[in-house]
Amino acid sequence: MSQAVLERRSEMLKKHIQQLLIRDNQHGISRQQNMFLQQMIKELHQTSHELNGSR
Repeated sequence: MSQAVLERRSEMLKKHIQQLLIRDNQHGISRQQNMFLQQMIKELHQTSHELNGSR
């Protein structure tokens, strides 16, 4: 993937993770949402790794 695509994907993942964390802190989240959050964190880590490798 190009660097621009990876950067955009990273931004989107960060935004979604932030929204879920805020929701979790305020009201709690379901088990399914927690699993989704963990998956997004893994994807963000992978995307960051790919970004650092392409620089």
